[in-house]
Amino acid sequence: MTTTTAPVLQHAGHLPRWAPWAILAGAFAAAFLLLTVVSEPTVASVALVGGILFVVAVWAASRAVEGPRRAKDRLATSLVTGAFILAMIPLVSLVWIVLAKGASLMSWDFLTTDMTGIFGDMREGGALHAIIGTLWVTGIASLISIPLGIFTAIYLVEYGKGRLARAITILVDVMTGIPSIVAGLFAFAFFTIIVGPAYRSAFMGAIALAVLMTPVVVRSVEEMLRLVPNELREASYALGVPKWLTVVKVVLRTAIAGITTGVMIAIARVIGETAPLLMTTGIIATTNNDPFEGRMATLPVFAYRQYAQGGVGVERAWAAALTLVAIVMLLNLVARLVSRYFSPKGIS
Repeated sequence: MTTTTAPVLQHAGHLPRWAPWAILAGAFAAAFLLLTVVSEPTVASVALVGGILFVVAVWAASRAVEGPRRAKDRLATSLVTGAFILAMIPLVSLVWIVLAKGASLMSWDFLTTDMTGIFGDMREGGALHAIIGTLWVTGIASLISIPLGIFTAIYLVEYGKGRLARAITILVDVMTGIPSIVAGLFAFAFFTIIVGPAYRSAFMGAIALAVLMTPVVVRSVEEMLRLVPNELREASYALGVPKWLTVVKVVLRTAIAGITTGVMIAIARVIGETAPLLMTTGIIATTNNDPFEGRMATLPVFAYRQYAQGGVGVERAWAAALTLVAIVMLLNLVARLVSRYFSPKGIS
């Protein structure tokens, strides 16, 4: 009786934990020396050449010590990490520039005063009127877009079938890609026909932003609802729960975290829009608390006009940009708290 034994796998060695860091340091040193010989080295060129040398060197070292399978894993890890770093560079640089330039004029007075009586290069005056206008316009647009987008997504996922559902899907896809200026022109033409060419208000700007915001809400909420397992719906139906109550109590509660994230992405998409608001809300130096009548300043338009003015206006523009970033961050924190509070507990 003959017996066969499986071939014994040869376990390759392992690189020590400090090896990748040593290879990284060596790659940057080699890149610096190489660029010094070829031309004058810069931070960007050293980082780029050093990153390429590191990827090649760590793959070669891993293949020699750990074998080809582990070398491929390290190569994929290095490429993914490099892509992440490249994606973070513009984000970090943007935040750093906004913080550095916006902090020069940022103060409590800037947040609590408007531009009434401010002319020329006077350093007084602030963005209170623009902050209030941004909250009015974005708030009204959210009140219009969020319920409309959520109900449309529920229809497409839970009820929609046939030509009507396909037509709505195509319309949402088309609206997702329209330029923001088109939404502004639509709101301007609509209110010109209904009210007149001289009408300007926060409500007019909110309609333009709602046109941009609604398809984003629909698409994001639709994807979150499709991720809810059908087993949860079937279990609810088996208990005799009607479909509308299953959607409210089971589907929406399960997807609330993703829905909140999608809504915040939609708000962040429109809160910084400038082109639609230039022709709908306009600009004004004083605070207007009536969203249905009169021009109203918003932070994007305020920053645009101040930057075009030059001088100290450039500093006000960067401070307004920093204020806008802070508002978006605050809204994201509130959304995180809401999703954590309303998310279902104990579901594995």
